Amino acid sequence: MLGWRLAISALLIPAFIALCWIDHRLGGAAPVLFVLTLLLGLRCSWEMVGLLRPRFSEVRFTPCAVCIVALLLSAWAPHWVSAGETSQSALGAIGVAFSLCVLLLMAIEAVRFRQPGHRMETLAAHLLTIVYPGLLLAVTAQLRWVAGAERGYLVLASLVIATKMGDTAAYTFGRLFGKRKMAPTLSPGKTWAGFAGALFGSGLGTWAWLHFASPWLADDAPPAWFWTVGFGVIVGFVGLIGDLCESLIKRDMGQKDAAPLMPGFGGLLDLLDSILFAGPVAYVLWLCLPLAG
Repeated sequence: MLGWRLAISALLIPAFIALCWIDHRLGGAAPVLFVLTLLLGLRCSWEMVGLLRPRFSEVRFTPCAVCIVALLLSAWAPHWVSAGETSQSALGAIGVAFSLCVLLLMAIEAVRFRQPGHRMETLAAHLLTIVYPGLLLAVTAQLRWVAGAERGYLVLASLVIATKMGDTAAYTFGRLFGKRKMAPTLSPGKTWAGFAGALFGSGLGTWAWLHFASPWLADDAPPAWFWTVGFGVIVGFVGLIGDLCESLIKRDMGQKDAAPLMPGFGGLLDLLDSILFAGPVAYVLWLCLPLAG
């Protein structure tokens, strides 16, 4: 299984890097990233519907997909209309789109009402499905512009590296030193040694990325080490919480994986859980900390 995961990673990572390079060359409108994010959002919402349907039998993918498309269009529209628009202005568009999605879902349940029971549960399931893969993904995508379009992939990569280096270090430390379980009921494989490893790996990986990549990708001086390490530790910690929260959904639904996407990887939600959860926090940190020149 480990060999299979390494082989798939060896194919997916270069392909993802190539897409990022093409998107960067196409400018601040980020059309390739939009298509990729749209596909990710739709797939994740489909997995969420599959997870929730055994208990909430009337939850449907179609209204969730419509809302996911609306949220991601609102995340990109300000950047398409005006190249000078900032990520903060796009957040307003996302907020308006989300409000309209709530109204749409409520109206659908009002039309479907026949007798008391299940309508509010179905509405809650639909809202969770558009908030988790949709709203969080739309806000996370604003990292593409938060420090300027020319630094977009420097910033996005800082999130991916912080969370995935944390995941890798947590697994390694847990296998080598893990004895005390951190959340045995919710996620039996996680240990306190893995928790410490996640913070160490996130901090170290983020420092290395921003120290060496800032002059290369953005022609910036490297940020101070304590800001990059602090950013990585915070994002790694939030990503670990995000992993636990996705485990909460799966365990409560009686499932091991979100969906059988690929052997050894589970579903797409299993791959993106920490990134989705930590993305908005990373956005706030890039606004507040002196990480960009």
